[in-house]
Amino acid sequence: MLDATAKILDDMNCYLPDDNSVKKISRFFSLLSDPSRVKLLSALTIAPLCVTDIAAILNMNQTTVSHQLRLLRDVDIVTCERQGKLLKYKIANPKINEILLVGVEYLGY
Repeated sequence: MLDATAKILDDMNCYLPDDNSVKKISRFFSLLSDPSRVKLLSALTIAPLCVTDIAAILNMNQTTVSHQLRLLRDVDIVTCERQGKLLKYKIANPKINEILLVGVEYLGY
């Protein structure tokens, strides 16, 4: 038998995300679980950058950077714009920076 009141059960039905939303949320946070992606996103919160610049700044292989950017683009965390011959990547939504900052604050850095 449940101890939860009818109000609590009603709130659960209203506010718990559906299965599809839970999958999307889980996928989003799983993308933040990789240290190289966190560094990459941190760099992009400072300025839009091309793959070559990201690779040099983060001391990463360009292929690795491109792969990580593709994963982040697939879920609209980053976007890119063509500037002449270069593709400049940037954070798609300022909320991404806020999410990273909340993590930093939570950890006390």
